[in-house]
Order: sequence, then structure tokens, then C-alpha cells
Amino acid sequence: MPAYAQDQERAAAEALKRGPSGLPLPRFVSLKSGRVNMRVGPGTQYAVAWLYLKPGLPVEIIQEYDNWRRVRDADGAEGWINQALLSGRRTAVVAPWFKGKERAALPLMTEPKEDSAVIAEVEPGVVGEVAACNGTWCRMNFAGHEGWISQEAIWGVYPGETVQE
Repeated sequence: MPAYAQDQERAAAEALKRGPSGLPLPRFVSLKSGRVNMRVGPGTQYAVAWLYLKPGLPVEIIQEYDNWRRVRDADGAEGWINQALLSGRRTAVVAPWFKGKERAALPLMTEPKEDSAVIAEVEPGVVGEVAACNGTWCRMNFAGHEGWISQEAIWGVYPGETVQE
């Protein structure tokens, strides 16, 4: 196959991974406001399916239509949110799959390794800011407590994803 055909094929494959905005799909973002309506369709004429009251909550954009984004939350609920209510700021929620169950808090470490000192213990369901991820560990800030947490223990960053500061 000629080099230009390979380049076109690669560009076409990359285009499939991007939405009309030119940004990757899927991707994680967070809620900008303390009152965000998630609707059943992409427009204000559609019914509100859910009202979010927590700013900074991470959501995953899975589709784009005009200025509306189809999102999925940590519980798996899907719906449409106007892009103006979303922020590119990266946040993550700790082990939402353990929320409401008897489960010990997860350690926030001083360094990105199992045997480092524990700074704090973070309860499942707590939301924090993602500062950086190396594909295995994420440096996060939880209300002023900054440290490293296993990337497998959070929702808001893809497995193996790296996030630059």
C-alpha cells in the first residue's frame, strides 16, 4: 500500500475517534455548575431525566450533537447535557462501585507505589481533582490532601490513560 494511502487510512481511523467538536470520543469531563439537568434528548424541549447538584462530578462524553453532549455518569446513567455546563477540568470519583457497601477507605499515598506512606484514607464516592496519571497511579487532590491513588480505584480516568499536569 502506498504511503499516502496508509496516511489516509490512519487519518480516517483517527476521525472515527473524534466527535464533531474535533475532540476525542469518548472522553471524561466534569460538571461546571451545582445544578445541571441531564435530559433524555439533545435540547431544552426534552424532559429532564436527572438533576445533578454536585459541581465537579466527573462524566464521560460518549456522543456529540450540536452543542449537546451525551454523557454517562459513574452509576451508568446516560443522557444529554449542554456543553456550556461541562468543564474540561479532570476529576474522578473514588471506587463508586463500593459506595453504600461496607468497604474500607482506600489509601492516598505519598508516592506512586504500594509501599509508600499513607497520607489519608479516602471513602468510596468521594470526588477529587486529577492532577496527573502515569497509567497505573493518579496524583489527586481531595480537599487539600494531595497524593497518589491506584488508577484502578477511581472512575474518571481510563485504564492505562496518562494525564499530564
